Amino acid sequence: MKNKEIYLKALIDNKGKLNETDLGQKIGLNDNETQEIIVQLLSEYKIEYVQNKNCNYSIMRAIKRKNKDR
Repeated sequence: MKNKEIYLKALIDNKGKLNETDLGQKIGLNDNETQEIIVQLLSEYKIEYVQNKNCNYSIMRAIKRKNKDR
């Protein structure tokens, strides 16, 4: 799903500035699409539920380490 990858990249770049719903709206997703993508990313262990400034989701540590290696 293309939107899922776009949302994941936006979440990485966001660094907790916008909440998850506002972030989805910023890239053109409605609330339902955003929630579906969050559920998918949680089930794939790419994100985790953590208070991170305004956003309640954060990238899993393994993903962060992998991106630093690039």
